[in-house]
Amino acid sequence: MFKKEVEIKHLPIEEKLKKIEKGEAHWFFPHHVFEQIIIVLIIMGVMITLVTLFPPHLGEKADPFVTPEHIKPEWYFLAGYQFLKAAEVFEFIGRAAPKIIGVVGQGIVIFFLFIFPFFDKHPERHPSRRPIATMIGILAALGFIVMTIWGYYS
Repeated sequence: MFKKEVEIKHLPIEEKLKKIEKGEAHWFFPHHVFEQIIIVLIIMGVMITLVTLFPPHLGEKADPFVTPEHIKPEWYFLAGYQFLKAAEVFEFIGRAAPKIIGVVGQGIVIFFLFIFPFFDKHPERHPSRRPIATMIGILAALGFIVMTIWGYYS
């Protein structure tokens, strides 16, 4: 059905042109590109037809006034989510205090991580010779990991 194609990319141009004239090879553009465009259009047509004839089931309609109990953010937001939940301890200060402390506390942590490189002017770059910076980095990573795991299991 199809002719066996010969790999000709390493041949000199004269030999490439001879093989193309004999019908043993063809140019990448337009032949191969057009073949791929036709294949993509056929697959898209089949997919659109299937989706039109058999639409997927989307489930129940969402109720904007009811938040499911089991809902949790993705793993990269779990630490912040748990920090907000842990700030509920400060509810005795006032009703809005946990939210304010939770948001401002995370902002302070991010601000500290942002300005720390400007204050860390140590000329040595090796971590074993910079114990304070290394310890701060390890504690920040461990804090993130602990809050993420705590948020996952709470």
